[in-house]
Amino acid sequence: MSWTDERVEQLRKLWLDGKSASQIAAELANGITRNAVIGKVHRLGLSGRVKSPTQAAPRPRPAKPANAAPRREASPRPSAPMSRGNTALAFAPRMEAEPVIRPMEDVVIPMSERVTVMELKEAMCRWPLGDPATAEFRYCGAKSPVGTPYCSHHSRIAYQPAQDRRRERDKERRAQAQAQRLN
Repeated sequence: MSWTDERVEQLRKLWLDGKSASQIAAELANGITRNAVIGKVHRLGLSGRVKSPTQAAPRPRPAKPANAAPRREASPRPSAPMSRGNTALAFAPRMEAEPVIRPMEDVVIPMSERVTVMELKEAMCRWPLGDPATAEFRYCGAKSPVGTPYCSHHSRIAYQPAQDRRRERDKERRAQAQAQRLN
């Protein structure tokens, strides 16, 4: 398939006459597809075209019967905002809750308890203190319960009980539901 000058002129004429790409491909034949026509039209920069009378005329609407009951307008759901385009079916955005920051008591770890990696024992807290790239880097070293890597203070920081997370999530959901009802 090749675009000769003759075919290009015929394409221009048919395109400006308002023919569709499928109709032009059928007339040109010889291996020219609808997609080839669309590509050539794009490369030639052909845009304006005459609309055929069938495309320009609006379709008549069926007349309503005289005894038909008036249609009630469907109101949009109050809980769902109107959305169009590629986000029309997206879930409603949720506000991300800020993490719960509990006030931490200042725990002063004596320098004597801070240990290097070489001094760590099984029952010592492994909470890192400082920048690992510096010579002053140490671990907490406080006594930790058997089987846990951290002392009680650092365990409260490292682990958040599942009940608290669940409780916070449920409270957030209730607040969102109430806000939606008010809107």
